[in-house]
Amino acid sequence: MSCILNIETSTSVCSVAISEDGMVPFVEEDLKGPSHAVSLGVFVDEALSFIDSHAIPLDAVAVSCGPGSYTGLRIGVSMAKGICYGRNIPLIGIPTLEVLCVPVLLHENLPEDALLCPMIDARRMEVYAAVYDRALDVKRAVAADIVDENSYLEFLNERPVYFFGNGAAKCREKITHPNAHFIDKVHPLAKMMFPLAEKAIAKEDYKDVAYFEPFYLKEFVASTPKKLL
Repeated sequence: MSCILNIETSTSVCSVAISEDGMVPFVEEDLKGPSHAVSLGVFVDEALSFIDSHAIPLDAVAVSCGPGSYTGLRIGVSMAKGICYGRNIPLIGIPTLEVLCVPVLLHENLPEDALLCPMIDARRMEVYAAVYDRALDVKRAVAADIVDENSYLEFLNERPVYFFGNGAAKCREKITHPNAHFIDKVHPLAKMMFPLAEKAIAKEDYKDVAYFEPFYLKEFVASTPKKLL
């Protein structure tokens, strides 16, 4: 087992956790956000102080890498890369939709053939979503979906599908198939990242600290004001 600093900033929730030997001895969360620019630095300082005061060797930093909020992802990944540079340790990138699945797999009583559809709100009736089985094998890759009455029918017609995440609530009125189930109050949290981070370490699946970028899914376009001549 390893000591991992986990950072999650992909939505309005900001959270940091330390995982070690399958345990989570340190957690800081702000569910009221978005306040990443203020909260994240404080949480990380406290986490690193905890690690250093307990003489725990830090093995890696794991960061939730999207899709999600452009600003939140940028802040989280920048912080993670800075720590990795400063301490010369590897960087792990964890897909945000997989992070969302962890509490559902751990705490919900799901049938064997259940499919998981984590959703992140992308405004209006659009969500960032993917479909996984209980082993987190991808049944449909991440995409930006405009949800209507026909969404996910190829899965719903065959198996129970569980929808959750901050994009799921607004889909209840559209997705009314009897195989559709909704789970409330599921957030991507740093304390739920460690099973996926440990798996990445076992596979030595590390990111290039210099070139790694978050998975924004949609291209962010910044408008630059023209100078008046």
